[in-house]
Amino acid sequence: MSNLHRRDGGQQIRDAMKRAALSGPALAEITRRVDPDGRGVSAAIIGRLTGTGLSERERCRLRTAWLIAVALGEPLQNLFEFFSVPEPVTVTEERSTSDGQH
Repeated sequence: MSNLHRRDGGQQIRDAMKRAALSGPALAEITRRVDPDGRGVSAAIIGRLTGTGLSERERCRLRTAWLIAVALGEPLQNLFEFFSVPEPVTVTEERSTSDGQH
């Protein structure tokens, strides 16, 4: 599953919402209309992605970011950036036997 980070602590999303004159609940309603499944993004999640302080959320799923970008009529990359989690590192120890073979 791909995770995306909100750009500039959510400022880009807040600015796009302001340009569109949309509140969080209004944006949530539009995401429901543009979602092929009709679920959209909840106003609570939008609030966390646009918020600051204790309730803020830095990351979201690609689908969430896509629905928000489409609803705002903004390119996805203007609002979010890919967040990659490094692959786990597996350490393999080579042990030598008493006769020096590996």
